[in-house]
Amino acid sequence: MKKIKYILTVIFMLLGLNITAQAELRIDVTGSQSEPLPFAMQNLFNPDGSQSAFGKDITEVVIADLERSGLFRYINSDAYIQRFRSINDRPNFQDWQAIQAQALIYGTIKEYGDNITISFRIWDVYAQKQMDAKSFTVKSDSWRKVAHMLADKIYERVTGEKGYFDTRVLFVSETGNQGNKTKRLAVMDQDGENVIYLTSGKDMVLTPRFSPNMREITYFSYQKGTPKVYIMDLKTRDSKLVGNFPGMTFAPRFSPDGTHLVMSLSTRGNSDIYTYNLNTKEKRRLTNHPSINTSPSYSPDGKRIVFNSDRGGNQQLYVMNADGSNAHRITFGKGTYATPVWSPRGDYIAFTKIHQGQFHIGVIKPDGSGERLITNGFLVEGPSWAPNGRVLMFYRQNRSDRYGRGGTAKLYTIDITGYNERQVLTPHDASDPSWSRLLHQVD
Repeated sequence: MKKIKYILTVIFMLLGLNITAQAELRIDVTGSQSEPLPFAMQNLFNPDGSQSAFGKDITEVVIADLERSGLFRYINSDAYIQRFRSINDRPNFQDWQAIQAQALIYGTIKEYGDNITISFRIWDVYAQKQMDAKSFTVKSDSWRKVAHMLADKIYERVTGEKGYFDTRVLFVSETGNQGNKTKRLAVMDQDGENVIYLTSGKDMVLTPRFSPNMREITYFSYQKGTPKVYIMDLKTRDSKLVGNFPGMTFAPRFSPDGTHLVMSLSTRGNSDIYTYNLNTKEKRRLTNHPSINTSPSYSPDGKRIVFNSDRGGNQQLYVMNADGSNAHRITFGKGTYATPVWSPRGDYIAFTKIHQGQFHIGVIKPDGSGERLITNGFLVEGPSWAPNGRVLMFYRQNRSDRYGRGGTAKLYTIDITGYNERQVLTPHDASDPSWSRLLHQVD
């Protein structure tokens, strides 16, 4: 009897291993929190098998990107049994299973002139099959870019979702104390590297937003005393005033095709939403209501706009058609709602909510269903979507004392399930983030 039980146990174990081997390696990014996927990645090496300092730097950026997503856990290279000397080497899968690696990445880096080419392979360790193999070529001074591109490819292949690492973030860099802040426009890589300052700080600037083609940004500034919307050419750094409107203009965003700006115009204490045709210079009024109507954001197909308004008695979210018709309220919860922004996937709208003295970042479906609050604090505000629509960046400010000390503002990322909140390190305080599209997909 014991022998039969032993044979049955072995059969069941073998059947289990067979099922595991055939299942495709995949992380579900839409569900609840799960354990990060263990992965192994050898430093990229030269084609002759020798070590590469450049390859080590690139590998470190890839690992940092993946771990920061909260979905991957790097297995330290000290545990590796097998070492690759050629990209054509085949893994000894038992060696990688022994250290519990589920995904394996290795590859080469070739330097020639001002260029580098990276070739890599991704393996599913338990299915014992190659998942992907690719090559990228970029300028040597863009080595961080190619690292982010590699991380995007790994993320996409394992999760089935587009990555978000080869991106830039616009933000407002802040220095000084609470009573005397200097605010400058700045842009950086999504991991906080390669910060470039776009304005001097002479004039206060707020709410910077990328154009779809990444060649321009829009923002509002107190450049001439009254808040007005401007457009800056990112190559030349030249700025120009948008339109010649009476009163204040603020809260600008580009339309998905880049041909229009949508913004708020305030005159005589009333603010309404307008569009401005960047080609014809014509403006069009979309709301006409004796209330505050602001913070407009287009749906990704350009057919609808979400905004916030206090027309119902307190500040709530509304959706209307892009021509201003069929405006209807979508939030009915307690508290007030602000800074809505439509997901690039079109499935959610992110917002800031204020209730009982607490700020929250939340998401809601465009029809008003499924509201979820994913983080909160003394002041959390200004959500911006990663291009894959699965991660948000926002800023968190702490409380200052009566002398104006404290009150620091920092950028954070969080996934839409409410897990994996992480600070994005910046040289100074930072607020008002705006996430770009994937750079290698920009025309």
